[in-house]
Amino acid sequence: MRVREANRNLLLLGSFTLLSMAAAGLVALLDPAPAPANAAPRPAANQAPAGGQAPVRIVGTPFVPNTNPRQR
Repeated sequence: MRVREANRNLLLLGSFTLLSMAAAGLVALLDPAPAPANAAPRPAANQAPAGGQAPVRIVGTPFVPNTNPRQR
């Protein structure tokens, strides 16, 4: 059985999709269940506590986006 040249790309796309879905399903089945989340929220590891931050000095005028490009 030969596949016509017009249908080869569609056959390739379909077979790649099926193989990809089969591989993703296999990984999902073998992946262990995630641990249950704790009820107490924890701060993110990369953020400093809010109480220890020093105030920041802003120099210059605040940024205002130019919504009318013809006006400067």
